[in-house]
Amino acid sequence: MNKWDKRFMDMVKQIAEWSSCYQHNRKIGAIIVKDKRILATGYNGAPSGYPSCVERGECIRRIRDIPSGTKQEYCYAIHAEQNAIVQAAKLGVYIDEATLYCTHQPSVICEKLIVNSGIIRVVYKEPYPDSLAIEILKNSRVSLEQYVEGN
Repeated sequence: MNKWDKRFMDMVKQIAEWSSCYQHNRKIGAIIVKDKRILATGYNGAPSGYPSCVERGECIRRIRDIPSGTKQEYCYAIHAEQNAIVQAAKLGVYIDEATLYCTHQPSVICEKLIVNSGIIRVVYKEPYPDSLAIEILKNSRVSLEQYVEGN
């Protein structure tokens, strides 16, 4: 890890605070970077124009007692990594061979998008219980690195 990794990981923590996820422990942020330049950002939240969990005052996953890392389709939110990739696409920003920094290890849904978008490096802080995501990465050209504070 280098000083730029620290800078971008510090920024991704701030972006995570923008999350409209009802669960405090699920405030997740992402930044796509290339050549030390931020190309796109994302945080987990409801689709544009749709009421967020915070606005609803409830979390559908909590109500249905869905364990973390399972049934990801049962959530009002779009993942931070998905939002960053969609933002880049919407703005016509080329993200091939970029690095994605995120607060949490991406889910399998996000990993598939990451692989197909051309991102080649993912740096995350917190692990996520999704073994299929790791398996998919092992068969791709994407490097997955856990950021450890102080390195």
